[in-house]
Amino acid sequence: MARPHFDLHITGYTHMYGLTREVMVKSLSSSLKALADETRLQMVALLLAKGELCVCDVVAALRITQSKASRHLRHLVNAGFLQDRKDGVWVHFRIAEAPGPVQAALIGALAGQFGEGLSAQVEDRLAEWQVRKAKDGVTCQQTTKKKVGGRR
Repeated sequence: MARPHFDLHITGYTHMYGLTREVMVKSLSSSLKALADETRLQMVALLLAKGELCVCDVVAALRITQSKASRHLRHLVNAGFLQDRKDGVWVHFRIAEAPGPVQAALIGALAGQFGEGLSAQVEDRLAEWQVRKAKDGVTCQQTTKKKVGGRR
């Protein structure tokens, strides 16, 4: 049986960026820890597939609370995988445009693994939410008071 190929080439970056092996190992370790959570991996997959999303979109698609979504998204920002953009009271997240070398390699590997897109269930929940949001003018704030996607 053939082994799957993962496009994860980090070693060349040590010379390119002048990083020592120890710094690279620490960076890789903390980056892998940031991704070692199913919810955060789902968030990365969602953002790889959809580009930029508001916290309420993530809440609806993954059926998690706003506080859990915000906490996990902030963790991914702090780890260098995502960047955020504030629009009034709303915060939108996307894959970092200029991630570090370790983060870039891991994002590339994840993009290859998630290339088939999201699960149909997540796609359907996000699409349903976005239609409701556009049609009814529902906002992110209202999702914290009402059920989103059947769960609170």
